[in-house]
Amino acid sequence: MTKRFEGRVAVVTGASRGIGYFTAKALAAEGAHVIALARTVGGLEELDDEIRSEGGQATLVPVDLTDYDALDRLGAAIHERWGKLDVLIGNAGILGGLSPLGHVAPRIWDKVMAINVTANWRLIRSLDPLLRQSDAGRVLFLSSGAAHKCKAFWGPYSVSKAALEALVRTYVAETAQTRITGMLVNPGATRTAMRAEAMPGEDPQTLPHPSEVAASLLDFVAPDNTANGKLFDFPSKELRDFVQVSS
Repeated sequence: MTKRFEGRVAVVTGASRGIGYFTAKALAAEGAHVIALARTVGGLEELDDEIRSEGGQATLVPVDLTDYDALDRLGAAIHERWGKLDVLIGNAGILGGLSPLGHVAPRIWDKVMAINVTANWRLIRSLDPLLRQSDAGRVLFLSSGAAHKCKAFWGPYSVSKAALEALVRTYVAETAQTRITGMLVNPGATRTAMRAEAMPGEDPQTLPHPSEVAASLLDFVAPDNTANGKLFDFPSKELRDFVQVSS
């Protein structure tokens, strides 16, 4: 039986743990060649071992997403080897801590914006020409209910996710007449390191496992996906236009 992503090339950021790890693993199991980006070399190597043990293929890219020149080189390297890109999943992000806006250190604000917003724009800038060469380019970014709830003390994260949503909405509008589709996904509260950082007293066993979210992401980046300009709210399992989502 042909696998859904046989012969397709996929970039996944934040692939060394959490949702990114399990998404990359699931894509490889379905036949994709996964280009896995993350800072943590050990986590990438573990992912590679898992993928190869199941007969899949991966290319590891240990990189800090704020190394924008490296993201430009990534596009050039993919072009040289494959000449196209079929899937881009922008999963990587940071919380930046919880603090009143007036107490946020400028370096923390800048880092959150650099990783959660600017790095994703640089990825689009670098990889858009490759996505246009695919017969079914699929772009998906992880957002959050924080983009709309704007709760006290979540300022940098909320602002960065709101900006990310505007970025993706703009890209969807610009690619409306192409074979590219763009999606946002709100994973909600998930058993990840970021969630533990935000809610240290919470029992992680009460939260969905990242692999559950990963299974949903694959549906929206599959070649036969027709959803475009939508946000999938994982907690409610609702597919919506780009509108308010749950926390």
